[in-house]
Amino acid sequence: MGSVRFKQGEQRKFLKKVLDNLSCPSLRELINRGIDVPYSTLKNYFVEERNLPKKLFLDLCYMAEIDSKKMNAKYLKKNWGQIKGGKISKNGPIRNRT
Repeated sequence: MGSVRFKQGEQRKFLKKVLDNLSCPSLRELINRGIDVPYSTLKNYFVEERNLPKKLFLDLCYMAEIDSKKMNAKYLKKNWGQIKGGKISKNGPIRNRT
């Protein structure tokens, strides 16, 4: 399954809205509510270092009773981050291995 990409600052707003709708005081409380994601990964999602996985996004929308279709988010393919990396390595310089 792919991931979900928000505009700058929108992913944090989405997560804050989820916390408000679920009456959670912090990200740690989400773990107690049944989200099976490590706290450090949740922090990375909150500071927008990583894109949310589509399954987690849909689960959070369901739990917080948010309509996922009204969110301004773009669904990415499963291999989204791998495409550019493959093109760079394929055309990169050949180095002598001695």
